[in-house]
Amino acid sequence: MTVPLEYEKASENFFEYLVDARDIAGLWSTHVTYTMTQGVFHVFRRRISTSDAIAFSNILPVCLRSLFVADWDVNEEKKDFDSEEEMTREVRLLREEHNFSTVTAIKDVAKAVRKHVNEEVFDELLLKLPDGAFEFWRP
Repeated sequence: MTVPLEYEKASENFFEYLVDARDIAGLWSTHVTYTMTQGVFHVFRRRISTSDAIAFSNILPVCLRSLFVADWDVNEEKKDFDSEEEMTREVRLLREEHNFSTVTAIKDVAKAVRKHVNEEVFDELLLKLPDGAFEFWRP
């Protein structure tokens, strides 16, 4: 069996995502975009169960999937979905001195992620997750 194309092109696809997210957010660097994406992922996964997070990550492209689960303390206290403002403040706490996430970081990442997933499958899963999950990823 050959290596699946999604793995063969993983780095290329990840960079395409970073460029899309950078441009959507109006940022100047894919490095800054990486931190913003990681922050948004951390905020989201704190609000869903581990099994829901695995289901969510399986819909993501390979490198985004990896970023979503990297350095995860699965015993971290779960939080409720909060206002977008409050969750955005939480996004900005990741590497605080080097985090230039936009005030629309969650929506910016949501819009970029949606360009790189099957939106129908993505929305189907989000509707099965706790209240707030679908709204979190609505661009």
